[in-house]
Amino acid sequence: MAAVSVSGTWPGLAHPAPGQHSAAPILIGMDGEFSLQNSRSAQAVEMGIRCALDEIERRGGVLGGRRFELVTRDHGSIAARGIRNLREFAAMPGLLAVFAGRFSPVVLEEMDLIRESRTLLMAPWSSADAIVDNGMRPNYVFRLSLRDSLAMPRLLQSCAARGLHSVGLLLTNTGWGRSNHAAARAWSAAHATPRIVGTAWYNFRDTSLLEPYRALLEAGAQAIVLVANDDEAAVLVREMAALPATQRVPLFSHWGVSGGDFVGQAGPALWEVDFNVIQTFSFFRARPAAWRRFVAAARPRYGIERPEQIAAPVGVAHAYDLMHILALAVERAGSAERPRVRDAMEQVRDYDGLIKRYPQPFTPMRHEALDQSDLLLARYRAADGALVPVDAARKPS
Repeated sequence: MAAVSVSGTWPGLAHPAPGQHSAAPILIGMDGEFSLQNSRSAQAVEMGIRCALDEIERRGGVLGGRRFELVTRDHGSIAARGIRNLREFAAMPGLLAVFAGRFSPVVLEEMDLIRESRTLLMAPWSSADAIVDNGMRPNYVFRLSLRDSLAMPRLLQSCAARGLHSVGLLLTNTGWGRSNHAAARAWSAAHATPRIVGTAWYNFRDTSLLEPYRALLEAGAQAIVLVANDDEAAVLVREMAALPATQRVPLFSHWGVSGGDFVGQAGPALWEVDFNVIQTFSFFRARPAAWRRFVAAARPRYGIERPEQIAAPVGVAHAYDLMHILALAVERAGSAERPRVRDAMEQVRDYDGLIKRYPQPFTPMRHEALDQSDLLLARYRAADGALVPVDAARKPS
């Protein structure tokens, strides 16, 4: 995909002197699942990066006028391709950092190469705990996204809040599923309710999830906590809709479903199932000033006018804020050298972002920019398929 040259400054930063824009661009890589059928997550992350970069470009550049240039690569959700792409990025002259895509299993397979090459990895989606809890000293991975050990407690608490005290776990048999299994077990060990009555596993690209679903019902599950992407979740929803209403229990889903065309794949069956999905942010709840700033960047390039137009919204918002924080770190470092920018990422302060105001997004001991207070549950709206908070569907104004 074509690269776009962009750059940025903030209030108080000097504008570039004539001729300074001729300095070599700072390259930003993106390794995502662009070619995966029905997926929208890589495109969402790219949108967030490009909107941030367009904004930065209008403000005049970093380091006195240097541009950023985005370079994208497709791994199609295949780990071997991701490793190949990352190796290429790591060796690319002028490359500062790589943004990862949606799939935790791909990113987990890349961690040895990240450690070896000391490539800065920005994680705007993938949620497996081990991506950040990787044992690196210093740690070159920074995540502005959900974390499984935050997601699972919130999903389980949401079941209990609705009086659903016996819960089954339906998990993908991948590193992402195992990460969530560990998080659920850790939380359950310290809490009496809801009680996890069983765990069922399925494999990537399974064409039916009915057998493990029924096994959890037979174990007494009043609700299912689902860890799935859009394809498998849509399969389950269609199968559940064909069952008698008495055999359809509420689903509380991890957010992988929001990275693809889940509504289109599930079809009318979705409106027959009580389906809830965890999110970290909703454009329907964006602060008015932050929304206007984002739309000013998104409208010229993508024609965005309303939240309903934004597919895979968390990917857009996370990447947008994370790119701005990375650019602020470049300014703080006074350099585009990876080790110096890595250190500066831990020192950025007082960034007023799209998702929230960040007093200090990252610290030497914390490479997670979001926390439990950022989480919310959402549902797909029947009128237009938009993903809206369960308790409100207010547009930003």
